Amino acid sequence: MGLLDNLKAKLAPAKDKVSDFAQRHEEQVQHGLDKAAKVVDERTKGRYSDKIQTGTGKAKGAMDRLAHKGDDTATGSSTPPPDSPPPTT
Repeated sequence: MGLLDNLKAKLAPAKDKVSDFAQRHEEQVQHGLDKAAKVVDERTKGRYSDKIQTGTGKAKGAMDRLAHKGDDTATGSSTPPPDSPPPTT
């Protein structure tokens, strides 16, 4: 068994726990990300607003994928749902 296989085997239980946490507390995590982004944006006086917004969006996307792992909503396609705004670059 290779090093990567060994690491994957050891990290699988942790990933399952994180996924379970994300499913049970999705709204709280989303709110926490928004709150943290707001605090950082205020402390940097808006200089990095675009980067903070991008990072927050990516973190929310990752949490969403974890929370809906195995659901039909997590198809892995790159097209956003029809009600979500287009991504900013």
